[in-house]
Amino acid sequence: MAARHKHTRVPRGHWLLLAAVLAVTAAALLLQGFTANEVDGATSRLPCASPAPAAVRAGGPVLVGHGSRSVPAGTAAITVNGGPDPVWTPRILDLLPRHHARATFFLLGSEAARHPGLVRRIRAGGNEIGSYTYSGAAMDRASPLRSRLELSLGAAALAGSGGLRTTLLRMPLTGSPDTLCGRQWTATRRALDAGSAVVATDMWNKRDSAGVVRQYTQDATGYARIAGLLANPRIHRFPTVTDAVGLPRAEHPVPTAKKAEGLALIAASRLGHLLVTVLTWTVGAAGVLGMARLALLALFARVHVRRLERYRPGSPWLRQVDDPVTVIVPAYNEEEGIRATLRSLLASTHADLQILVVDDGSTDRTAARAAKIAALDGRVQVVRQFNAGKAAALNTGLAHARCAVVVMVDADTVLDADAIRRLIQPLSHPAVGAVSGNTKVGNRRRLLGRWQHLEYCFGFNLDRRMFEVLECMLTVPGAIGAFRRDAVLGIGGVSDDTLAEDTDLTMGLWRAGWRVVYEETAVAWTEVPTGLRQLWRQRYRWCYGTLRAAWKHRACVREFGPAGRFGRRGLGYLLLFQIALPLFAPVIDVFTLYSALFQDPSKAALLWCGFLLSQLLCAGYALRLDGERLRTLWALPFQALVYRQLMYLVVIQSVVSALSGTRLRWHRARRAGTAAQQLARGRRQGRARVEARGTVR
Repeated sequence: MAARHKHTRVPRGHWLLLAAVLAVTAAALLLQGFTANEVDGATSRLPCASPAPAAVRAGGPVLVGHGSRSVPAGTAAITVNGGPDPVWTPRILDLLPRHHARATFFLLGSEAARHPGLVRRIRAGGNEIGSYTYSGAAMDRASPLRSRLELSLGAAALAGSGGLRTTLLRMPLTGSPDTLCGRQWTATRRALDAGSAVVATDMWNKRDSAGVVRQYTQDATGYARIAGLLANPRIHRFPTVTDAVGLPRAEHPVPTAKKAEGLALIAASRLGHLLVTVLTWTVGAAGVLGMARLALLALFARVHVRRLERYRPGSPWLRQVDDPVTVIVPAYNEEEGIRATLRSLLASTHADLQILVVDDGSTDRTAARAAKIAALDGRVQVVRQFNAGKAAALNTGLAHARCAVVVMVDADTVLDADAIRRLIQPLSHPAVGAVSGNTKVGNRRRLLGRWQHLEYCFGFNLDRRMFEVLECMLTVPGAIGAFRRDAVLGIGGVSDDTLAEDTDLTMGLWRAGWRVVYEETAVAWTEVPTGLRQLWRQRYRWCYGTLRAAWKHRACVREFGPAGRFGRRGLGYLLLFQIALPLFAPVIDVFTLYSALFQDPSKAALLWCGFLLSQLLCAGYALRLDGERLRTLWALPFQALVYRQLMYLVVIQSVVSALSGTRLRWHRARRAGTAAQQLARGRRQGRARVEARGTVR
């Protein structure tokens, strides 16, 4: 249908923003994975393939250039690995001055970035700082790229947190010089050639009083061992490493540019840590919400099936509805499908019909083809108007309607023979103002059609069962819906304030105090888009219109009665599951991919398969309730990987358009008339459902 809204330029800057957000997220996650040794890292060493050079094994623990140095007797150089640790680093710093001792702290760049205040406190106490690389990964198992990054990022972190650069380096996961073997020695040699002094430690069987370099961890065990060493009366000095072996001071101030680079790294590190924490909780919450939604859908679908007994004709409080019905068919350039739609209506088992085809200024043969059928059957009437949009066409139909019950049907829809009779039965309850029918996909042979078929059965129809039980039906679809004419006119008719006139109308009825229910046995076959471009335009219009309708009726969350129940339950569900989660979905997907690649792939795969299995079970139940074959379920995993991502992007585009005030126009999808081919099949399935379910409502 066409609309009166002028088409303005669709905003595109948000796609650049989305790409930037995803790029920053991916970079922050990679940095965090690098820090946690999840990306090209390891926390254990390889067995030595070849021993360290003899000169290294026989030399002192401090390697400088092509030689080594040892600590003189009566001297012990205390070295502390890792950290700074917010618990044990302050305790060690408090312990050292009581024994007039200083120590050399080999810090992890990643931890220094998190605790820059401790780095400054270490220096302020006269202690020395060396590098323990950035993350403490095993250098013999790291790729050449990671080895370089470990050293450069470690240096940058110290520059940002302490404003210094250091010439001291300790290779992670090493001890005495003989442990610098195999590929570990290769990495050590590169560091020595670059001007660093590599500090190992003396063998533990060497007496402390003979002059040693000792290394300790920043924990309770390390603290106790440092205290024990400081209490040794045979040791007279506890200097830093450079002081002990006669080397120049290791730390040097860095230029402002280098410090700025370090501060940027610290900011990125904090962002990555925060992002992983937030996304871990977000993914967990999304998973819990997703599983809870599936459970609730299945539960309420079961409750809905049990409630069918209340509406069966013959019940003492409900009557059989045989009232005359006006069927309004708004049509704009629907020449391919209008004849099939009208023929299905004329074949209805509810014979007392007034069929109004409202031609909304079509430029093809829609009106002519409808007029030919009207000439053969007096129940069909063609009303023409200038192009004014679907809402205006429906209002024109309401003005020409002679019956109290109105059924609205899209011009590309084919109805089962008993669809109208079944659709109007819930109107026997005086509180019911509208009834949603069961829309099915006719052209489902291709993959895109199968995905939409699953979405209609598993998503739309299963949701409608839950919405009826909770009394918060969001939409009576334009493809098939029954209304009390006075209820629609009582809210001012069909509004054109949004592009989702069916959703707007449904919400308006709730706010007027009417109930809206779902009749699963009233089946209509519709033709869905067969191309991604057409699908995008349709879903974009749907989502955008739904957002505008929800905003229009937002005040109902504060109201009472049916309107309040609809607002708090229906709009709350819409906000959480159809807006909030899709908006975060791209970032969550990036984090999920990161978890699968760099954390525990088996755990990630198990969780994904578990959620997919839950979806398959729930979708199978939905197909069974709709009388559909289960073999379509094979397309569900591919839908989760491809189709759902497209729907997420649709939501993002719609939200941005709604916030920016962009007004859209109707985009009519090209029709091939394939819904007519499903008419005979629909009738057969309708009879099968009747036999399986018994009497209709």
